[in-house]
Amino acid sequence: MKRFWDSARPEAGEGGFAVLLDGRPVRLPSGGALRVASRPLAEALAKEWNAAGGAKGREFSHEQLPLTRLVGTAEERIAPDPAATTAALARYAETDLLCYRAEDRRLAERQAAAWDPLLAWAAQALDAPLRVTQGVMPVPQDPQALSALARAVAAHPPIEVAALGVAVPALGSLVLGLALAAGRLDAAAAEAASTLDERFQEEFWGTDAEATARRAGLAADIALAARLLTLARAA
Repeated sequence: MKRFWDSARPEAGEGGFAVLLDGRPVRLPSGGALRVASRPLAEALAKEWNAAGGAKGREFSHEQLPLTRLVGTAEERIAPDPAATTAALARYAETDLLCYRAEDRRLAERQAAAWDPLLAWAAQALDAPLRVTQGVMPVPQDPQALSALARAVAAHPPIEVAALGVAVPALGSLVLGLALAAGRLDAAAAEAASTLDERFQEEFWGTDAEATARRAGLAADIALAARLLTLARAA
């Protein structure tokens, strides 16, 4: 697509902050104007649009507008019916990464050191104690704990659910996603916890270019989700 605007800027108005392209608001696919409650988020969105393509008349892609895409997802897909997305995210708790431990003693010790405090946090702060098992065979979780985690997801506004919708699949763990949203972990710490097993294996077998590239992509997704959470909450 070709860039059709010279400059983008945020503007306060009824219902929040819009992003104007040469004075005209960015619009959602439904036709409504994109609006956010946070000025810092609006400023970040405007910065994306100012950078996209580099200059008027040049080519740009939606991949250059990651925050805008997430905000659009929140407004168009999640806000009208949050239950569908929150239920999908809550299902990650049924097979949460943090509950599955290695048979190798050295790796299991590292997993326990990194993951047990997070599971203890979920049990105490979210009233969601999860069962831990060795190996990869599924372990059934207490329905009450799963319900508590579902409520924890549903307590977030749509824009934060959109961020969780990126972070949780990238991390493979609802507990890690909720810890990120709660500020218990930053993006780098969450990513490190989620890739603990891979990094352990690399100590013995070395790095693999394909795996490294995949992990870099997931790390970028986690960082984007964390950034959206921070901006959406900023005054």
